[in-house]
Amino acid sequence: MQNLDIVPNVGHQIRKLRLQRGFSLRGLAERCGITANAISLIERGENSPTVSSLHQLALALNVSITEFFRNEDEAMAVYVVKDQGIRFRSTGLELENLGSGIPNQLLEPFRLIIDPGAGTMDDPVSHPGQEFVHCLEGEIQYFVGCESYWLSAGDSLLLEARHPHGWCNNSPNPAVLLIVFQSVQDRRLACRRHNLPHRCCLI
Repeated sequence: MQNLDIVPNVGHQIRKLRLQRGFSLRGLAERCGITANAISLIERGENSPTVSSLHQLALALNVSITEFFRNEDEAMAVYVVKDQGIRFRSTGLELENLGSGIPNQLLEPFRLIIDPGAGTMDDPVSHPGQEFVHCLEGEIQYFVGCESYWLSAGDSLLLEARHPHGWCNNSPNPAVLLIVFQSVQDRRLACRRHNLPHRCCLI
């Protein structure tokens, strides 16, 4: 069985997608709000993007976050053995992809391990679709707009992801979350099923 417990070359995937779309570094920077120098460092593997940066890059490239983690081959089902999902490490957290690679994928499941003291409140994120959060271990404070929610093991949160949101681990222990994002692709599917023009799906 192939060992999936590796850190993917996220920067390589971002560069490949950027070039496929004909974007220069400066062009992509203008679309996503991240500096060209920061994108260059990410592409060369010299800097790790934050979760917020991954969202911004995915939206600018018109892909789901799972595109940065996926293998080239698509499958009818993806089986991930416990603790063997593709992992990405950044400051204060570890992100594990729990499944990607099926055609027209609409869900993006991840496991997040958030270190004590880590948070995203200085860099909140907003994106199309909805987001489901389930606390598996520890405690986490989740912010959605002006509201604050305390989640401990067993608690869940479902939110409209267009509102700025983020988290903060103020506890002395790591927090482990299951997070399921609604893929960018789902916006197009919803438009088609409601017979809406494509421009209605744009941000």
